[in-house]
Amino acid sequence: MIPQADPGAGYRAQQAEIDAAVQRALASGWYILGKEGEAFEREFAAWLGTTRAVGCANGTDALALILRGMGIGEGCTVATVSHTAVATVAAIEMAGATPLLLDIDPDTYTMDPDELTAVLEDPPPGLPPIRAAIAVHLYGQSCDLGPMLEACSRNGVALIEDCAQAHGATLHGRKLGTLGAAAAFSLYPTKNLGALGDGGVLATDDFELADRIAAIRQYGWKERYISSMVGVNSRLDEVQAAILRVKLTALDAGNTKRREIAARYDAALANGPVAPPVRRPDAEHVFHQYVLRSPERAALQARLKEAGVGTGIHYPVPVHLQSAYQGRTALGPAGCAETARAALEVFSLPMYPELTEEQIERICEALRGLGG
Repeated sequence: MIPQADPGAGYRAQQAEIDAAVQRALASGWYILGKEGEAFEREFAAWLGTTRAVGCANGTDALALILRGMGIGEGCTVATVSHTAVATVAAIEMAGATPLLLDIDPDTYTMDPDELTAVLEDPPPGLPPIRAAIAVHLYGQSCDLGPMLEACSRNGVALIEDCAQAHGATLHGRKLGTLGAAAAFSLYPTKNLGALGDGGVLATDDFELADRIAAIRQYGWKERYISSMVGVNSRLDEVQAAILRVKLTALDAGNTKRREIAARYDAALANGPVAPPVRRPDAEHVFHQYVLRSPERAALQARLKEAGVGTGIHYPVPVHLQSAYQGRTALGPAGCAETARAALEVFSLPMYPELTEEQIERICEALRGLGG
């Protein structure tokens, strides 16, 4: 069975370099917030094209730290989508803010900019003021950020980019993560840039915000053991930072391979019963996931399984319909109707740069067979 994700393959592809980096970090005798973490932050910021990056424990914390750093918490509403990893919404509540969940564009599965504009111009009653919007660049493709940025600017709302699945994706030639006030990246092992454990990083051009977040991630310390503000413990360890420095060197090549694999899948699906993923014409997709959609999802997944092809579902239950959030989380005027429909139909094919030629052809053969 070809797995839908295989983070171990990413390790094996750079094993010698990663092992050397781990040994270097272990031999240093300094394991938290040291030279490896500082170097990774510099190198990631340079790769992204932003001025500052701040490492932290995971992508969820990266979002929560941005909100805390901006002073967005209790008494504030943050708009985002329900078709996302639950981490996006969990981060809002971790910061003490109130989530408002909006619907998606059914073609790209990213936030509907018209609904965001509508709620910013005419906020739903009974909610605290909307202070931020988190745009989730899902599956490796950009949101329609132009009108979202305009609406946020008109209404004094910060736009935060959730780039957990979009390392290296672009919009109008600019890397995602450089367009909003700040951006959060997950470094979970299956991401396009993934650690071999948990990790996260956030990016911003606002030096004061970056310094504030760097303090908040370690108890609010600017002077050791003295908290100048309320903080948390969310630190990227030196071993993971060393691993990420190695893996960052292969990220662009890995994204190119993902696009090549996606083109092969596109060709195999041509004239078949399932359409390839829609690409935004002004954006470059990095295919964290290659997502198909069909009302016959279960049957298609079963046929692919018979052919030895694993699949996944991202995501099977929208956040607003999960028991932890259902009935207590505010929704936009569309009621997340498109989100609920998509959740019943989407499924993901295997997608990672280490797929072999034999595996890719086997997957393509199975895709061609779906039309028979």
